[in-house]
Amino acid sequence: MIRVAGMTPLTTIDFPGRLAAVLFLQGCPWRCSYCHNPELLPARGAGVLDWDAVQEFLGRRHGLLDGVVFSGGEPTSQARLPDAIARVKAMGFQVGLHTGGMYPARLQRLLPLLDWVGLDIKGPAAHHDAITGRRGSAAPVELSLGHLLESGVAFECRTTWHSDLFPTQALYQLAEQLAARGVRHWVLQECHEPGRRRHRGDPADLARLGSHFQHFTFRGG
Repeated sequence: MIRVAGMTPLTTIDFPGRLAAVLFLQGCPWRCSYCHNPELLPARGAGVLDWDAVQEFLGRRHGLLDGVVFSGGEPTSQARLPDAIARVKAMGFQVGLHTGGMYPARLQRLLPLLDWVGLDIKGPAAHHDAITGRRGSAAPVELSLGHLLESGVAFECRTTWHSDLFPTQALYQLAEQLAARGVRHWVLQECHEPGRRRHRGDPADLARLGSHFQHFTFRGG
């Protein structure tokens, strides 16, 4: 079935407004320097949870959990993801997806099965390849955002940022561009890397960024 490298049995923050379990799927084609789960990058990992055991666990949590989030790694890199989502939906759970948006056609096919999506916007197009370590990585994300906007499925965009990744002025421009596309929910996350000074977030900067959105969240140190 699918390659599940790990699981969080309960979360209140990964699927807005819902109690959920998170399944971390193996494999991601990008190589972002700040990746929180580098062990999930290879397509094949050392530790894989048995899919039948995962389904058995979810069955025992029916009535206690509202939903299940497929995260990663990059969950859309796995061809059997639609089957796994369909099985989870059949168990009565709502389904969320965390994705970098690098496979827009796959995401488009998944959208009728999804209740919510968290789309990672790595940065402005001019800085995207430097962040992901892959050439031409911004264009597919633009297509994925377009599919989300057209679908009517609830979603938020999330950006992990530090001034070493791209300057503050580019962050302002990114906020304006996302709002102009129709994004209403944006989460700005501080980039945590060893030895890097924490960015607490200037209230004036955050107010300026948040003014473009219906809902804005800053997750800092």
